[in-house]
Amino acid sequence: MSPQELKAALGHGLLSFPLTDFDADLRFAPRPFAERLEWLQPYGATVLFAAGGTGEFFSLEPEEYSQVVKVSLDTCRGRTPIVAGAGGGTTLAVKYAQEAERLGAQGILLLPHYLTEGSQEGLIEHVGAVCRSVRIGVVVYNRGGCRLTPASLQVLADRHPNLVGFKDGVGDIEKFVAVRQTLGDRFTYLGGLPTAEVFAAAYDAMGCPVYSSAVFNFIPRTAMQFYQAQVDGDVTTTNRLIRDFFLPYIALRNQGEGYAVSIVKAGATAVGHTAGPVRPPLSELKPDEFDALSALISKLGPQ
Repeated sequence: MSPQELKAALGHGLLSFPLTDFDADLRFAPRPFAERLEWLQPYGATVLFAAGGTGEFFSLEPEEYSQVVKVSLDTCRGRTPIVAGAGGGTTLAVKYAQEAERLGAQGILLLPHYLTEGSQEGLIEHVGAVCRSVRIGVVVYNRGGCRLTPASLQVLADRHPNLVGFKDGVGDIEKFVAVRQTLGDRFTYLGGLPTAEVFAAAYDAMGCPVYSSAVFNFIPRTAMQFYQAQVDGDVTTTNRLIRDFFLPYIALRNQGEGYAVSIVKAGATAVGHTAGPVRPPLSELKPDEFDALSALISKLGPQ
């Protein structure tokens, strides 16, 4: 898949980040992970991001990363494009990106670098190094320490044709509009705030109709229902789901640090498709929180 073909694939439909399965000893569990991907296939996500944020990229060691990407590609080949996460310091991010390309991934999602802040000049060099290291398409995740200005993105767009996407996890309306107005159709734009469904209408109004859904991991039918209602302008359905599910869900998510990932794994367990535990420094939902989540999910009906 060429960078431009990836850009087109990312420009429509519902996107998602599959959970990474771990066993009771916190080892990567390839067979359950493949079974998870098979379960999600019929629901029709347009692109899947392997070893992304919801997939606990930050806790994977390099060999596990390769296994996660390989299982994703082997399972979804010919059906769903796989974009692999890459991140960390520049040297490490380049190695992850090159490994994903070697394995056959269709693109790279460049996650924020670790710990330190960076100048705009430094961020340009960081993103540029990853883009130069591969031929496949790259999407930059604007979040955490990686907050690129419109001017910096213009420099990167001019230098690197394979930088095809901008995923926003900041939620600053003024800055996003400035990026969208400056870069126009040069990029495809993805909404990346948790929980994305609550922000979908606002991002759509700003020229960003596509988002990645974490809840697709455990309520795929409802996730697709919400996405289609958003596309159709069916505000009755979107408002109902936001009121009856997403706002109570967010209230539970906000009970603990790191729950943006932990609650998704808990949801998968609640619907009978467990991905195992989260790895430290994340922690599991408390029993009463898990029970509340299970009750909330049950009101949606079969998935």
